[in-house]
Amino acid sequence: MSGRTKMAHRGGGLAAIGRGGAVAVTAAVTITMAAAACSAPGAAQPRSSASAKIADAASGCGKAPVTLNAYIETGFQVPNSLMAEFTRQYPNVKWNIREDQFAVITQNAPRVLANDPPDLMRLPSISDLVKDGLLKNLDPYAKAFGWDKWPSSELVQLRLGPGGRPRGEGSLYAMGLNYSMTGVFYNKKLAARIGMTAAPTTLAQLDQDLAKAKQAGITPIVQFNGGATGGFAFPLQDLMASYGPPGPINDWIFNKPGATIDTPPNLRAAQHLVQWIKAGYFESDANAMDYYTMMSRFTHGSGLFMFDGDWESGNLDKLMAGQAGFFLMPPSQAGGPYAAMSAPLTYGIAAGAKHPDCAAFFLNWVATNPTARQIDVQVGGSHPLGAADADMPAVKPGTVTAATLAAGSVVSRDNGSMDFIANATGAIYASAWTPELQKLFAGKQTAAGLLSTVQADYQQELAG
Repeated sequence: MSGRTKMAHRGGGLAAIGRGGAVAVTAAVTITMAAAACSAPGAAQPRSSASAKIADAASGCGKAPVTLNAYIETGFQVPNSLMAEFTRQYPNVKWNIREDQFAVITQNAPRVLANDPPDLMRLPSISDLVKDGLLKNLDPYAKAFGWDKWPSSELVQLRLGPGGRPRGEGSLYAMGLNYSMTGVFYNKKLAARIGMTAAPTTLAQLDQDLAKAKQAGITPIVQFNGGATGGFAFPLQDLMASYGPPGPINDWIFNKPGATIDTPPNLRAAQHLVQWIKAGYFESDANAMDYYTMMSRFTHGSGLFMFDGDWESGNLDKLMAGQAGFFLMPPSQAGGPYAAMSAPLTYGIAAGAKHPDCAAFFLNWVATNPTARQIDVQVGGSHPLGAADADMPAVKPGTVTAATLAAGSVVSRDNGSMDFIANATGAIYASAWTPELQKLFAGKQTAAGLLSTVQADYQQELAG
């Protein structure tokens, strides 16, 4: 399956740096060679002269024409908006952008990184990519730019040990364009029709709202589960967060020895999802519905709830101004801690990238430039990465974006961040989660069978 390729801008290129070399240029060499060549109109204004030297020294973009090759996920405006703004501030840098669905990127990642390495790429699970030497080690950039001074929780999911395992420790092999989080969006007009005046605070309350919606003739949940990506992974993992702590789930995603997804709390979560399916809380064509159809139906008022991520907050603030809300998946017990899928929107630099220095400078710019941070919040609805004391763009009270950002603070307070269960291995989303969740919806798989099959696939992949 080929992606949609477009030339966002035109321009020349810099000399390539070989795959086997160190991370392009060390900070000291870059300081000597690039300090005089990296200022640009509209550039980020660092907080101190020291950080200014770091930002200027490690740029690598210079003033000569550069075309950065990017392979990104289709349907999400944040990377396109950031890349367009970067070119506005640095006119010598143009973009050649290829877009694909996430499932296709997952399948293509090893081949693309090996045969046609992009400067920047939206990444699935990165363990196998690191194992195969396809991603650039970003430690030198982290030191040069000061990323290692940021809160460690922001990048821990992108650190890997020797050979790509375990995750959560070791060297940095990817960065994020922002820090995304998932939860439940709801239609305020439909909520009012069933007497829902506040977000549910327990799973039982959520069940009551779902039943009321069904009784009122309202589709309780609009959720895609078709195509190459099983969207039921979102409500399933949210239910896992309701029934158990996030630690064991993260251990499994991070490939810790002995970790399993087939646990009693996760079984209860899968059984609860089956209850929702049997109750008719999802649309009957969920297995044929793709992500874009789900979004269209929800924004046109076809359902009460939708399990999705804060990357849609800015979009919903435009398309459903004042009519959409957001809440975190409630715990099973009143007063229990909250947890959510919360992870960087992961991008990496190919080991064979032609312009790794410029690509790294772009990643740093995303986290430190005021306009870029504003794009992350207003377009993406997500929390920017960066230093703990970095300025946060203003957000209009009462918006979906304000709700998702506030929810992020709750997850941080409860230490409830989880990576996405689809990122445990490079192939597990396409090979196990998606087909088994589709079988679950069709009544051809059980909750116990779902977890045992996924665990077996996981163990086989790790052993391969």
